[in-house]
Amino acid sequence: MAYLFSSPESCPSVKNILLLDSEGKRVAVKYYSDDWPTNSAKLAFEKYIFSKTSKTNARGEEILLLENNIIVYKFAQDLHFFVTGGDNENELILASVLQGLVEAVSLLLRNNVDKREALENLDLIFLCLDEMVDQGMILETDPSVIVGKVAVHDAETGGQLMSEQTLTQALATARDHLARNLF
Repeated sequence: MAYLFSSPESCPSVKNILLLDSEGKRVAVKYYSDDWPTNSAKLAFEKYIFSKTSKTNARGEEILLLENNIIVYKFAQDLHFFVTGGDNENELILASVLQGLVEAVSLLLRNNVDKREALENLDLIFLCLDEMVDQGMILETDPSVIVGKVAVHDAETGGQLMSEQTLTQALATARDHLARNLF
């Protein structure tokens, strides 16, 4: 679902998207805000939110208000997904970004959402992030649309995704996955 707003001030935005492993180490991260100007500040933030959330069993989406940030997060096997927005952002929109991210990554990794598989397909995960959010602005949250765009981009650059799974198969898998989640 793409969001259209009349002005940048009214547009929901994301400060960062984090994908950490079960020890709190980076797998894939994107920062869209200057709230963390240095790499050490970013690493400290990641460590801090991991310490605050690691004791939970977030198999569904969870919401946390931490230092003027709304953080929605979910754990899938040994990966921890986080989406951060400002304290004035709508939690439901941030949750839809998180849900779209988790489902798109699941589809891209063929339902094998673990650290090893994520690291082997890191290029696809970063393409997924780029299709979802640009400079903090939310572009897309529908996982099947995201996977389709990633598959097309990967085919144009000669990636392996299209040789393993055609676009039609990727969309069929996405449709099946979404149908399973709805029922």
